[in-house]
Amino acid sequence: MVLGTPDDSKAEAKESLAGRAKGGLLFMGGFVILLYVIEFLNTLMRHGLNFTFGLRPRSMDGVLDILTFPLLHANFNHLLSNTLPLVIFGFLAFMSGFRVFITALAFSWLGSGLAVWLIGGGGVTVGASGLVFGFFAFLLVRGFFNRNWWQILLSVVLFMAYGSILFGVLPTVMGYVSWQAHLGGAVGGVLAALLLRPKPAISGQSPPSPPDPSAGRHVSQ
Repeated sequence: MVLGTPDDSKAEAKESLAGRAKGGLLFMGGFVILLYVIEFLNTLMRHGLNFTFGLRPRSMDGVLDILTFPLLHANFNHLLSNTLPLVIFGFLAFMSGFRVFITALAFSWLGSGLAVWLIGGGGVTVGASGLVFGFFAFLLVRGFFNRNWWQILLSVVLFMAYGSILFGVLPTVMGYVSWQAHLGGAVGGVLAALLLRPKPAISGQSPPSPPDPSAGRHVSQ
């Protein structure tokens, strides 16, 4: 039998990368379709869902709305403005693996919601823009935490293309823009990157054993 060859490992890496790409497209595509279905139903109900499941700051009833408010939008134009960056950033995060993606998503979701609940202004907040800012911040900083030059290069490209959206984390006079959701999502994304960074090696740990010289050779039985 063959214990292993370099060509086998390269093939497995390509299959893994292709699998992640397929999974990312399916997951983000399915999530966006869900958002449009919800918005369609919400429109038929004259956006009554926003007042039931939208996030109300500093309201005890509003705590549970943290789980639902990113799924709702003010109108289709609002949803359209979030769709493309959400798909792009979410897909790129998914390419690092499902565990990494779910961690970034959870921290962005909760960070955005907690920020709105704690320091949000009056009214009801809805929209997935906090997730957009969370994924974007995660992609910007993770390369520096991981000391990965490819990820750093990607962050530079993303910053050049989308860096202007970071102004959305600043307090604004436009009452319809929730900078609190943007800021909370971005903070959540940074925390996710910090949590997922490679752990330092424990001092005194034994060095890895040398590779088996027989690896990749045919063994007769």
